[in-house]
Amino acid sequence: MKTVPVQEAVGMVLCHDMTRIVPGEFKGPAFRKGHIIEKQDIEALLEIGKEHVYVLNLEKGHIHENEAAERIARAAVGPGITLSEVSEGRINFLAEPGLLHVNVEALNRINAIEEVVLATMHNGQQVTDPRPVAGTRVVPLVIDERKIKQVEAICGEYDYVVGIRPFSHHKVGLVTTGSEVFHGRIQDKFGPVIRKKFKKLGSTVMGQRLASDDPSMTRDAILAFIAEGAQMVVVTGGMSVDPDDQTPTAIRATGAEVVTYGSPTFPGVMFMLAKLGDVPVLGLPGCVMYYRASIFDLVVPRLLAGEEVTREDITGMGHGGFCAACEVCRYPVCPFGK
Repeated sequence: MKTVPVQEAVGMVLCHDMTRIVPGEFKGPAFRKGHIIEKQDIEALLEIGKEHVYVLNLEKGHIHENEAAERIARAAVGPGITLSEVSEGRINFLAEPGLLHVNVEALNRINAIEEVVLATMHNGQQVTDPRPVAGTRVVPLVIDERKIKQVEAICGEYDYVVGIRPFSHHKVGLVTTGSEVFHGRIQDKFGPVIRKKFKKLGSTVMGQRLASDDPSMTRDAILAFIAEGAQMVVVTGGMSVDPDDQTPTAIRATGAEVVTYGSPTFPGVMFMLAKLGDVPVLGLPGCVMYYRASIFDLVVPRLLAGEEVTREDITGMGHGGFCAACEVCRYPVCPFGK
């Protein structure tokens, strides 16, 4: 870094922002740090009182932080992600709605390279509205280009490091169990919650059927939805150990293969995941109706993104599966399920 007259600075890199002030009209950067000075910039620099500027004299084999960030981002970016403009040496990864997929192995290898930074949100996080999910930069103003080439080589071994798996639209059948609802003694509160959740994830509840505590009625309702083209069926209520709660029995009676009954998550312990052919059948406990974040939000987005959810995936949710019951819920930007 050195000081040079502006007339001699053409082709050199500014080391800091240059501020332009017009009293009562404007105050802000005339030139940003990292700007490569061009011949036409000389007059503008003189107008803001800069006869000398601090510039970088890049040695061969070294690159500026802006170029470094751009190359890291281009190498790591995956589908469903757009890149922000570089600002103060940093680029953000902006995600479309879907399921965030981070190749953690590649991420760790990249961050093991000294002076290189790539930070992401947690893998598997649902994104329902466009938002930043990762950012990259390097630590120094100038970095050895060999380190960036290392990053590019690592990224080249994988499809991508940070990407989005889009939610596919599903037609969802909703079966609500319980004699008290079936006979009209109480109003169903579960249906509106489920419709809202699936709508936010880009899917549609194709219909709702009410069933009494008779497991054969629930079984028939599940099978009817699948016959009508449902790509997923969720059954609400009847998931506790109460003798009258027969939803698990009804799901098994369809011939579905049970992936798990029970989940190491609070809320969401009394959860069932089964598959009848290619159609997931879910038994949802009552907590899904009352909590903004529950086992529903940990499993359903993954299914809608085309992931196979296994028994091992469910048991692995015990680490992070305890909801802190914050006064204001900010899920999914929180530790639950991470």
